[in-house]
Amino acid sequence: MPGLLRGVARTAVVAGTATAVSNRVSRRQQGRWAAQQEYQAPAPQSAPPVERNAPPASDMTSKIEQLKQLGDLKAQGILTEAEFEDQKRKLLGS
Repeated sequence: MPGLLRGVARTAVVAGTATAVSNRVSRRQQGRWAAQQEYQAPAPQSAPPVERNAPPASDMTSKIEQLKQLGDLKAQGILTEAEFEDQKRKLLGS
């Protein structure tokens, strides 16, 4: 019986070590692939400039339209959340 326990224990240690090594290799590979994808991904386009020479839009309808356009750009991934918030603040004047 002691020989059987020793064999089972050895098998458990070997299997555990193999699993740990395999998981570490997988994580490193995924990290490399993610870094490679970031490197190859095109740079996101910046937000379209808000016209500063345009007359002040006191009309709420025009502001709503511009907010919708900004929302569409954000939904398409052209604007980041921070860029969207910045443009929205500028548009609403706050």
